[in-house]
Amino acid sequence: MKKYSIFFIFFYFLIGFSLLFFMMFMYFKMMNLVMFLEWEVFFFNSSLVVMTILLDWMSLLFMMFVLLISSSVIYYSMSYMKSELNKDRFVYLVLMFVFSMLLMIISPNMVSILLGWDGLGLVSYCLVIFYQNMKSYNAGMLTALSNRIGDVMILLLISWMLNYGSWNYIFYLDFMSGEISMKIIGLLVIIASMTKSAQIPFSSWLPAAMSAPTPVSALVHSSTLVTAGVYLMIRFNSLLMELFIMKFFMLLFGLTMLMAGISANFEFDLKKIIALSTLSQLGLMMSILSMGFSDLAFFHLLTHAMFKALLFLCAGVVIHFMNNSQDIRMMGGISIFIPITSLCMNVSNLSLCGIPFLSGFYSKDLILEMISMSNFNFYIMCLYFVSTGLTMFYTIRLLMYLMVNEFNLVSIYNLYDEDYCMLKSMLMLLFMSLVSGSFLGWMIFYYPYMIYLPFSLKFMVFYVMGVGFFLGYFVSDMNFYSINKFKKTYSLSYFFTNMWFLSEMFVYGLNYYYLNYSQKLNKSMDLGWMEYYSGYGIFYTLKNNSIIIEILQKNNFKIYLMVFILWMMILIFISFI
Repeated sequence: MKKYSIFFIFFYFLIGFSLLFFMMFMYFKMMNLVMFLEWEVFFFNSSLVVMTILLDWMSLLFMMFVLLISSSVIYYSMSYMKSELNKDRFVYLVLMFVFSMLLMIISPNMVSILLGWDGLGLVSYCLVIFYQNMKSYNAGMLTALSNRIGDVMILLLISWMLNYGSWNYIFYLDFMSGEISMKIIGLLVIIASMTKSAQIPFSSWLPAAMSAPTPVSALVHSSTLVTAGVYLMIRFNSLLMELFIMKFFMLLFGLTMLMAGISANFEFDLKKIIALSTLSQLGLMMSILSMGFSDLAFFHLLTHAMFKALLFLCAGVVIHFMNNSQDIRMMGGISIFIPITSLCMNVSNLSLCGIPFLSGFYSKDLILEMISMSNFNFYIMCLYFVSTGLTMFYTIRLLMYLMVNEFNLVSIYNLYDEDYCMLKSMLMLLFMSLVSGSFLGWMIFYYPYMIYLPFSLKFMVFYVMGVGFFLGYFVSDMNFYSINKFKKTYSLSYFFTNMWFLSEMFVYGLNYYYLNYSQKLNKSMDLGWMEYYSGYGIFYTLKNNSIIIEILQKNNFKIYLMVFILWMMILIFISFI
């Protein structure tokens, strides 16, 4: 008990604060309160440095969800990380991660947002390389450098806000939205959010970040790192709606959603499939934001956080019992051996699909019906409904591989469902995945949305889900309709599994060309001309001259005679001139 005391302390600490923020959220929502706190850090030479905190129903509710998920992750890690030597370091890193996210949530000030934003990037690098192997180092560097682009955008944003005399952005969003400076600030916010939420062309770091321990993946993909960009765009939404370029970004976010859905159907790594599903849902949130439905995006952000954290924790249990194998072709029949974990996984997966009366249904169905009712073209509608069908497709494929097919790993195995630390944390998230959708639907919206659609459009979601269900079932049948039959052309499967060559174009491609150019530069300049005309060249010239002088200085009669004759010839030649 003593060696686990640090996990218990932080678990109770986080769960206590989560309940506190929940009660504050209820009070603030009922009384329609917003609290703006300002603390003067120091005053020097007419320069005022202040720390500001914004507490409203949105920040309090998001902090409650972040702390609830992180408390269950820490309780889960007590069992999952028990064989690690550096358990304490892991807990402290997770707490720093959560604290950075909380700092970003409550900040109406761009400087303190940068502290939380940069803290997320730095601590995520430390967590991704936690296992300390070459794959983790590469993934951590890719994650950190991709997020640095967003950090640079925030720094540029801070410099642009020098025009206004304060970095409290909430003062300027509405009445200065027409100015060119605020339009540039809005563009910088969009690019920063795209890097943090892994939209095209910055999508390649998200599957790579799966090198982190599974509890960290649950935290990153549900409520912390990838949701920071969505939350920032929600806060700036009134400004972004003034930008015409949002139509282009809406198309980009929709393509991210489609690309992630297609790639997940060609993937065999369990954690990467779930990571690509996160990318698909992030594309959904960002594209809804670009249409102006900020409340809907926040609603889906919170419901998605619950079932996605549960899904990653279930995947961690499965990987734990499969001798750390993540290939879904090796798994199968786990519902017989670990039924409670399988139940949690099925509920979270079906919630991801939007099965009625689970938490994901309340947000996804509302989003799709609002799109059906809005004034958008047929292409946008197809993009959304096809992506929803692909979600059902890869979810049913995953469930078939894990639950229905035969177990393919080893002949002697030890699968059991008695790890109570993991089960308790998963059951807590299971309850929230069941009730959070309806609860948030009642709490967030002041009035019910009345959506009137024709029968065909109203049931379009169910038609698309049915098609996705049957496709997923047929493709995952190992004997007859194996997906390997659809992968006859290597280039096509490589195109889909590698996220439309985004990694090659924007990560490995750039690295290759720059490194190749620097190698040639090093060879021709540093080891070539510069070496010849600087250090080595001077040394070589002096060395040759010293050899000649040394030969001349030897007491050799022939050399003296030859020099004397040469000297006499020079004198005679000069005298004749």
